Amino acid sequence: MIQSLALTVSTLVMAQSPVLDKPFVDSEYLYNGVNRPIYITITSPRTFGPMALVLMDSDGGLLADLVEVTPGDADLVELFPDIWDIRVTSYVQLLKRDEPAGSALVLQPMLSRLVPITVLAPHPTYGGTHTKIVGWRDEFAPESANQDNEASGKNGATDASEEEPSDAVFPERYFTGFRAYVERDVVLRTTHGDIRFAMRPDQAPNTVWNFLRLCDGGYYREIVFHRIVPLSQKGDPFVIQAGDPTGEGGGGPGYWLPIEFSQLPHDFGVISMARDDNPDTAGSQIFICLSREGTARLDEQYCSFGYAITGADVILSIAEVELADVATGRPVDPPVIRSADLVPAPPRHPEHGRLDTKVTRPQENATTQPRRVPR
Repeated sequence: MIQSLALTVSTLVMAQSPVLDKPFVDSEYLYNGVNRPIYITITSPRTFGPMALVLMDSDGGLLADLVEVTPGDADLVELFPDIWDIRVTSYVQLLKRDEPAGSALVLQPMLSRLVPITVLAPHPTYGGTHTKIVGWRDEFAPESANQDNEASGKNGATDASEEEPSDAVFPERYFTGFRAYVERDVVLRTTHGDIRFAMRPDQAPNTVWNFLRLCDGGYYREIVFHRIVPLSQKGDPFVIQAGDPTGEGGGGPGYWLPIEFSQLPHDFGVISMARDDNPDTAGSQIFICLSREGTARLDEQYCSFGYAITGADVILSIAEVELADVATGRPVDPPVIRSADLVPAPPRHPEHGRLDTKVTRPQENATTQPRRVPR
């Protein structure tokens, strides 16, 4: 009988359970319509002892009572009868002898879109104007917020740049079911080394899904980092950028990706979507942040969707390459992404979530870098 979800200190510091290519919990269907069965297959690890499933949020918070299970097919709706009340990205984790085993099953609610409310504002860095996101609304909500902005003159180049995106509170969004898939990390294998990223579908579910599909489909093969901005105009480490097969900076996958409302702060090691001035013009180009100081202004303006858990030295190595054109950030010898591989994510722990953490930027060495100022 499984007694408790409480994890001892020794459990937290021990090496995480091995992750295997074959998941212990998998969904029969990727898309599961509301109020229908959610069929899963449970496979037992090669150890004896009782098994259970736990349903938790991204931080490990419990969303339902633990349920004991046996190997075979099951219906998540029967195991967790209140599952259709959940509106946040959640994770189904197998426990074996109280220990998490294998990658979790991601349950991403399919919800109506949050549409950005924008104004035309002075650009804070380059001069001229740019499209700034100042709020969000549900796609089915009235457009009164936009009308209010127009009535107050805030869709012109006024003092709208002084406004900060609000902490949005949304009414209940239209819900159609769950996308269910086994959690995977992404490893970018570059000519400077490997960088491993954890995904954040709780912040940007469709952006994460788009990135996973591009990686799985071989999109990021032999793609260069075409833009490297070691320092912003204020002298703070900024970004490294890749994702255009042409290597020129204007290419993409042949479609535009609607921006999502992500509250994952841009910081060293965070991965986010590059785009043009229109918020809905992302596709495949990504950038990796080099510092909180340099990228904080991108929060809620660009869609951050994951963070590096290994490879801090690789990120810095790429950022330090010689530039052929400081104004555009074009490297002399562009670093290359050889491949982007999906690998099993580590198990999630009740009350804690993932035990690994985002990389931190190493302390600067005694020598100072030249104050290069790309765009």
